Amino acid sequence: MNKTRILKRSLLAAAVIASTSQAHAAGFQLNAQSATGIGRAFAGDAVIADNASSMARNPATMALFDKTSLSLGFEAIITDISVKDVQVLGIDDPNGNYDDIGGTSVAPNIHLIVPVNDKFAWGINAYSNFGTSTDFSDSDRWNNSVFGGETDILSMNIGLSGSYRLNEQWSFGAGLDIIYGKGTIRRGATELGAPLQTLNVQDADGWGVGFNVGTVYELNENNRFGLSYRYSPEITAKDDYGQEISLPLPDMAEFSGYHRINETAFAVHYSVQWIGWSAFDKIDFDNLDPSQSLIGAGGGSYSKPYEWQDGWHFAIGGTWYLNEKVTLRTGYMHDTSAQDEITSISVPDSDRNWISAGATYHFSDDSNMDFGITYLIGSDEAVDEGLITATTRADAILVGLQYSHSF
Repeated sequence: MNKTRILKRSLLAAAVIASTSQAHAAGFQLNAQSATGIGRAFAGDAVIADNASSMARNPATMALFDKTSLSLGFEAIITDISVKDVQVLGIDDPNGNYDDIGGTSVAPNIHLIVPVNDKFAWGINAYSNFGTSTDFSDSDRWNNSVFGGETDILSMNIGLSGSYRLNEQWSFGAGLDIIYGKGTIRRGATELGAPLQTLNVQDADGWGVGFNVGTVYELNENNRFGLSYRYSPEITAKDDYGQEISLPLPDMAEFSGYHRINETAFAVHYSVQWIGWSAFDKIDFDNLDPSQSLIGAGGGSYSKPYEWQDGWHFAIGGTWYLNEKVTLRTGYMHDTSAQDEITSISVPDSDRNWISAGATYHFSDDSNMDFGITYLIGSDEAVDEGLITATTRADAILVGLQYSHSF
């Protein structure tokens, strides 16, 4: 087979193998749409519609806006990753213990909603749904390892959406997603007992097209529900040498509710999100070129099962409308692991708990600043790769800042 088969699905491999760093939800999912969402653990984000970033979770929420609205901000992701209790063939390997894989990255976002009349609105935005980055260069065990090396995955979602208000209760929306993906993967093969062969793909990039649909049902102005679905494409990319790469992305569905209690200063909101991670069953490298082989000088094939399971987010939050200037919010999310029976040292995935808090300061009726912070708590997970066993853990702190303005 030709050289383009060397890295079949290798961008997927990069993302799966390297979820050890910047990804802060199960698998390599990012929640980087808004600082407001960070402050409430994204509870109710598909229906609250307190600024233009809501269109990223449900395009139907654009029908709830009666003014042109702009939101722009960024999210800083600070990760704390460890690999410990490493054993090779049952023998302790202290060189494998690693407690500083994590780092800091920044994900920007921008959202614009433009009402045309009392029925129609359109919007455009840019943000990231998926991404991860890790570098084991400082580790004696993992630098030239088939389990470590270097991986850097980024994506950008550019969306164009429209909404239609059918009546006082029902609104509908749909959008087109143009997704740009870029990735680097570097691997060695010291565990295989063969002469060092490397896998070295630099800056493979490509585009994909997806879509999203949603609806909002309003009981009244203080009680409403939202439902949305997002189809994510398989991105086809090429690296600097013309090698073809494929990255399937998971579909997502979300249900949200919002209830302001009896015209008081308090509201409760919640979300349930499904993420279709079961699309990732295994990684295959077929008929590898000898110069890129992880198997040996003669090339061959390589297959690693993952058999991921679909993931779920369960979130609940509260908002206090303290006064005309200040709004406070908090939230909790339980995020289920994408891994099932098969675990991986290089993917310290686990069920995770989000503890979130945030605030909005209103400069005026049309201008405000949002701040949000989340502490994401992972758990120690014992993993067994046959040759190597270890305990992994992934925690993170998310900080977001966002400015919103209505015209």
